[in-house]
Parts: sequence; structure tokens; C-alpha cells
Amino acid sequence: MKPQSDHSRLTTLPEAIAELVTDGSHLSIGGFTINRNPMAAVYEIIRQQKRELHLYAHSNGQGIDELVGAGCVRRLEIAYAGTGRFAPTCVRFRQAVESGELQVEDYSNYQMTLRFLAGAMGVPFLPTRSGLGTDILTKWGFSRKERQQDDRLPEHKLATIDNPFGDWGGAGKLILVPAINPDVTIIHVQEADRFGNARIAGLTFADIEQAKAARNLIITCERLVDDDFLRREPERNQISFLHTDAVVVLPWGAYPTACYGVYDYDPDYLHRYRETARNEKAYQSYLQEKIITPEDHFAFLARQDKARLQRLVADPETGYARGLDRKTQEMTP
Repeated sequence: MKPQSDHSRLTTLPEAIAELVTDGSHLSIGGFTINRNPMAAVYEIIRQQKRELHLYAHSNGQGIDELVGAGCVRRLEIAYAGTGRFAPTCVRFRQAVESGELQVEDYSNYQMTLRFLAGAMGVPFLPTRSGLGTDILTKWGFSRKERQQDDRLPEHKLATIDNPFGDWGGAGKLILVPAINPDVTIIHVQEADRFGNARIAGLTFADIEQAKAARNLIITCERLVDDDFLRREPERNQISFLHTDAVVVLPWGAYPTACYGVYDYDPDYLHRYRETARNEKAYQSYLQEKIITPEDHFAFLARQDKARLQRLVADPETGYARGLDRKTQEMTP
């Protein structure tokens, strides 16, 4: 049950993860490829060695790959897992799928958004034409037997029905996609207040739907604002305290992915990660030395090159780092 509106949701990241994310949780993380992934929370989940997670995402990249690579995820429902030019298909994700260690059920980007929207609306499904004529309809990641044995899985991946209104609207057939209601959703935002009201600058992706569909919501934010700050331009706010269970103030909480208007993604980190992830021994060393050994997010940040971080700070006019060459994916002098 959500606390009353006059109660602060402020907490620490270790406390939020320990209390709300348990082994076997159905977990959703926000962000898109290398944009606004809740990476500090991802790393804390790895440190606390959460296991058997059933993970949902829209089109995520770095967060998904690191959770999968660390052995935290049993099942994944997603539209796309990649980090653009750094890894068109996430490295550890691909290896886990090919080895049979990870079960994956795929949907289109639009279908995943509709599934979260259905969860947010409190309806069991929503109709769409997205996916008609594709193998998304016939290729299931979870078998019928698994679905019968697990009451958290819908009986069908999706369903095709005749339009109950005939051909009205120009559609003879429709696909029904099942709602998603995660136990926990974690998103990273630019600004939030202590009650859990939040504002996302730039593209929101499917974060709003994911947040509203969840039974519990953890918000990590770059900046904690005064109680009255978000009231000055309420039309810019997307998340209400009514949905929020925990607020954690974490500057650079999306690093090494980007947080629009605050800092850009780190191409050096992402290049090195890709090469490390391809080698099992190197990857295990990376997890232990870079992620698990630092006791928290701030210890992790302290190990980063401060000069490089400074060059990633966003230009206030454009929202992006001036020194990042997006053609070469390298930092310029």
C-alpha cells in the first residue's frame, strides 16, 4: 500500500532494492538502448545477487545485458536488446539465449508499449494490428505447459480474433496482447520530489506506462527538487506520487548510458564493455572488480575518470555533450 501524500518516499538504493526486489520478482526497467537506463539500480541488484528474475523491458540495452550477464535473469520479455553501434545485439544477452540459459519472448516495440499500457489501465489486454503476418504470432518463448504451471504467465503469448465489428475501422482481424503488471518497475528521471512526483525531460519511451503498470515503483533521480518546484509547471510532470514507493537521489544514476539534458552516454565505457563481455574470464573479472567490489553507486562513480565524466556533461542548449562525435562514437578534444 502506498504511503499517504504527506509522507516522504526518500530512501537509499540498497534499502529500496533489498525491500522491493526479491528473488523471482517480475521486474521492469525503463530507458531505451543507451538512454536513461536505471544503471545504478541495475548494479545494486547485481551486488545483492538477486536471482530468477522475470524481466520486462521495451527496447533496453546496457541494463538488460548486465543483469543477464550477471546471472540475475531467468526469463525476459522484450522488443529489442541492443546498444546501437556499440552492440546491435547485446553481447551477454545473445550468449545467454544461444546457450539456453535465458528464455526470451519477443514482441514488437508497439506491442510492448500496449502491454504496459494495458497494465496501467487495469485491463487484461489491448487490441492492435501490429504483428499480423509475422512470426511473432507463432514463435513463443514460453511453452503452453509452462504457462499452465505458472499463474503469473498468460495462457497465450497473444491471441488473434476476428474484428467483432466486422470490417469496421478497416481491420478484419486483430491481435490481443496481454497486460503486464510487474511486481516492481525501476525508472531513472531527471527530477523528482521527496513524495515521488517526477518529471522526465526529453523522450519518455515507455517509462510512464511501465511506472503506472507496476505494483511497486522505484524512482532514481538526478536531482531532488523542492516540494513546490514541480507545481510551477504541472503539465511537464508525468509520474504522480500515487504510483511511487521509493525515491532515491542518484546523480549519474543512468551512467554509462545517457540522461538527456544532464550527461551523454560514455562511448569509452561502452566500447570497453563490449570487448570485455565477449570474453568469459574478462567479463567475470569486470563484474567482480568494477560492479560488485564498489560498495555502492558513489564508490562506483569514484572509480571513473573524472575528466572523462566532465566531458560528458550536457550542453544546456542542446541537451547533449558537445565533445561527443556521434559518427565515430568517440570523444573529441
